[in-house]
Amino acid sequence: MVTAESVKTRARELGFDLCGVASVEDHPRLPFFRDWIDRGYAGEMGYLARTAERRADVRVLMPSVRSVVVLGTLYNTDRPYSTEVRDPGEALISRYAWGDDYHDVLGARTDALSQWMVQVHGAPLETRVYVDTGPVQEKLYAEQAGLGWVGKNTCLISPELGSWVFLSEILCSAGLATDEPGFDQCGTCTLCLDACPTEAFPEPGVLDATRCLSYLTIETKAAIPVVERPGLSNHIYGCDVCQDVCPYNHGAPVTDDPVWQPRVALDRPRLAELWTRSDGQLRNAIRRGAMTRVRVKRLRRNMAVALGNRGTAEAAAALKPALAETVGTESVDEPLVAEHVAWARARLGAR
Repeated sequence: MVTAESVKTRARELGFDLCGVASVEDHPRLPFFRDWIDRGYAGEMGYLARTAERRADVRVLMPSVRSVVVLGTLYNTDRPYSTEVRDPGEALISRYAWGDDYHDVLGARTDALSQWMVQVHGAPLETRVYVDTGPVQEKLYAEQAGLGWVGKNTCLISPELGSWVFLSEILCSAGLATDEPGFDQCGTCTLCLDACPTEAFPEPGVLDATRCLSYLTIETKAAIPVVERPGLSNHIYGCDVCQDVCPYNHGAPVTDDPVWQPRVALDRPRLAELWTRSDGQLRNAIRRGAMTRVRVKRLRRNMAVALGNRGTAEAAAALKPALAETVGTESVDEPLVAEHVAWARARLGAR
């Protein structure tokens, strides 16, 4: 029979850094998700509202579930935090997107653990795997499984690893021994709330996604609201500021797993140089990575805003009309991109 300890041992062998087991009983904070949506904080992410009922209880997803195995994988690599980068010409990309797509990597590893559980159980066992793609409030279950606690910046914080941790889950029909829940260790610290460049936290532990740079650069499909553009600074995909300043990430361990290491094209790239790459080169740079979420067109949109915010001669030179005439940069002529380029040129001209 599969046990909690045997699952944890096998998880370590497969490359997971954290593993815990949560119960499926009602947790007091699960219903807040519905209230969060009703406040309008989900913005354009309509899929969250459509799956709100299922996100309120994993037993809706899998009636036979008795345990939730939660897995944590460190993705922190040996590179400066975005708050340490002083060069305005450097493009800022969220740390989790530098390497391979975590959905694929962790999907395969979590599937392998799930299959092992079925094989060794010796009796019928139903499992279901999720890697940030299904309607599971994974951070709350991770907290219940003892992996850490949900901090004021809404990230799962491990006392040993910090918050640079990917989560994945296995819903399991076996009644495994559960772990002691994690407990809040943020104390009176508000560094993450104070550092947010767009003041996206209306209160501790509550994120207004519509103001978050990750939402604006990734989830927003149309034009980025003009009023929000200056706040992007030189961020072109996501934002790590609230994690960068967290004390639990000061001196956080790093991983040497090759799948999370920065790709050459995304390893502290120059914003102007990245902008002048062809569409094909950009596609190659983000292929099989998390940044495929925005594709080339929205990536260009984000880069145009960042160039407009920089106010440097390098940025102005990159935005000269000649790029649109270069073979292989057709995305620059897309209406969505062209409007943001015009805004960036006007912003630079005003300076």
